[in-house]
Amino acid sequence: PQSWVPYAQLMRLEKPIGTWLLAWPCLWSICLAAPPGTSPDLRLMALFGLGAVLLRGAGCTINDLWDRELDRRVERTRGRPLAAGAVTPAQAVAFLAAQLSAGLAILVQLNPYSQLLGASSLALVAAYPLMKRVTGWPQAFLGLTFNWGALLGWAAVHGSCQWGVVLPLYASGVCWTLVYDTIYAHQDKSDDVKAGIRSTALTFGPRTKHYCAAFGAGAIALLALTGQAAGCGPAFYAGVTAAAGHLAWQVTTVDLDSGPDCQAKFVSNAGYGALVFAGILADRL
Repeated sequence: PQSWVPYAQLMRLEKPIGTWLLAWPCLWSICLAAPPGTSPDLRLMALFGLGAVLLRGAGCTINDLWDRELDRRVERTRGRPLAAGAVTPAQAVAFLAAQLSAGLAILVQLNPYSQLLGASSLALVAAYPLMKRVTGWPQAFLGLTFNWGALLGWAAVHGSCQWGVVLPLYASGVCWTLVYDTIYAHQDKSDDVKAGIRSTALTFGPRTKHYCAAFGAGAIALLALTGQAAGCGPAFYAGVTAAAGHLAWQVTTVDLDSGPDCQAKFVSNAGYGALVFAGILADRL
């Protein structure tokens, strides 16, 4: 129904890349947690996939509530439902409560350890929109938030975390986020300067590609460390090698002064996540 469209836009349902970026670390972790020779838990993967849709939607709603005044000052975001007045703040808060309630219904199906670990991520989700006001590194904080599933997926399988595996996986995801979201932020750098919004695109400036190359190398090195800790074999490292090639292609070819190219490179990170997942799945099977 037409009356639902602004709420779908508030969740960014028409832009599924954010859901993929949130889901991949969860799926990597669930798959890594599977015993060698077995397939990952499909029920858990489905729950986490649905949870990624809901939590990403809730995060976007929180972000737009915080940023509705700023969004009106940035060309790319002034058409968002709250900034454009299609949804009122009170309606957005009620919708947020509905999304969080649905997310809670998923969370309670996990083991108690995972419930506590998952609930603790909400503090990061709520605080992230403030970071662009207080630090030039909000993308690092986004990385801490978006990759929480690297910890939670393993916990959902085993009821605890094997930190030697999940911490480097989590850190790898944070480095990856710094690459893709810095590229994404270059779309808005002119408007961000006028609006007083901070980002790594502005912090890194003309040295953005150098920083992205360094964080990309860190992401790959940490994935390799994860594989070593998890006892992975050649199939895993083949996937990591392919993912490394994907990151190298992004960083070397992106035109940071072209909004459409930055957006295209950002969206392509769904493929990066798929390459890593394919390597993990092949290794486990």
